[in-house]
Amino acid sequence: MEKKLNLGTLCVRAGYTPKNGEPVEPPIVQSTTFKYDTSEAMARLFDLEDAGYFYTRLQNPTSDAVAAKIAALEGGVGAVLTSSGQAANLFAILNVCEAGSHFITSSEIYGGTFNLFGVTLKKMGISCTFVNPEASEEEILAAFRPETRALFGETISNPGCAVLDIEKFARIAHKQGVPLIVDNTFPTPINCRPFEWGADIVTHSTTKYMDGLATQVGGCVVDSGNFPWDEYSDKFPGLTTPDESYHGLTYTKAFGKMGFIMKLVAHLMRDLGSTPSPQNAFLLNMGLQTLHLRMRQHCQNAQAVAEFLRACPKVEWVHYSGLPGDAYYERAQKYLPNGSCGVIAFGLKGDRQTAVRWMDSLRLINIATHVADARTCVLHPASHTHRQLSDEQLREAGVPVSLIRLSVGIEDVEDILNDIRQALEKI
Repeated sequence: MEKKLNLGTLCVRAGYTPKNGEPVEPPIVQSTTFKYDTSEAMARLFDLEDAGYFYTRLQNPTSDAVAAKIAALEGGVGAVLTSSGQAANLFAILNVCEAGSHFITSSEIYGGTFNLFGVTLKKMGISCTFVNPEASEEEILAAFRPETRALFGETISNPGCAVLDIEKFARIAHKQGVPLIVDNTFPTPINCRPFEWGADIVTHSTTKYMDGLATQVGGCVVDSGNFPWDEYSDKFPGLTTPDESYHGLTYTKAFGKMGFIMKLVAHLMRDLGSTPSPQNAFLLNMGLQTLHLRMRQHCQNAQAVAEFLRACPKVEWVHYSGLPGDAYYERAQKYLPNGSCGVIAFGLKGDRQTAVRWMDSLRLINIATHVADARTCVLHPASHTHRQLSDEQLREAGVPVSLIRLSVGIEDVEDILNDIRQALEKI
């Protein structure tokens, strides 16, 4: 039996194998459409009877090569790139929900996702219940309804840095016959592979660590191939019963373990079109090739910064799961034994303006609405990314008003610490 390749090798080589005389990098196929010799050949593609490319809104060779790499890294059967991480989460939900459906999510999620789930999807007839991820199984089970179709969480929450108990959430979801969808953006598959802990679908904002250089906005949906859709056919008719818009094709019967991915492409990409450009897919692949190296440095630097902040008398609290005594330290040892990510949540002693003064005094670190970049950056979620939430919603999302999100980059850690130190002297 051939030995499986390690993650570092998959980062460099998975998804694309050049043939004799072909380029070593997946080429940018910057074309909207593809030519065929006969009408029948094109018709068979539209009927999903043959594999191939006919319009980039659905599939493109560059994007598919990069999606295949991410699927290999996560240990999934297939993946689809999207135009953003928000689109990835939206498509993962829409692929199993429709008007009248309901799903449950951890309340400790990114502010934009909180709004997508609680406001925008509600206007589309899909309701959502937010639950405290630390609630008991019985409390979370009580939130299920007959029309519930999924359970959602973030491996490491943005920006609160809470670590999800993936096994607990998977157990709850499977008791109710629905999939667990996990946003794995922060740890990436280098530091956590949620499928190994029972998750069924994984999403990513590839804008973050996977790209790593702030060059492209993108997302990805990965399917484990493990959820038994046909056993719960009454809950997921879009996957398990004939699709009249495709001549009565049934995705799970026609494509087996790839049914979820094929429906996402043939239905959602066809109709909604959140497609990444081939150029962006190419740039994402550049980032993926060094992902395993960068994650190691992000975690090493963040550990040093978190330890410095914890010891600083001007800092009131620090959340970083690599710190012994952190509320999520023990859980991180289970799910994230090689490190979590470079993101630290902390609060300064003082008020909201204290955080603003400290941030405005930084010289090296960027104030930026971004995270998980090679460059260290910082923001104040209550004033920026979560600005649309009330104080009560902020508390529900695990975002104290004092919270500062520091995304530690891969610069020399002494330079990062010196900048933090000199800014602290000014408050």
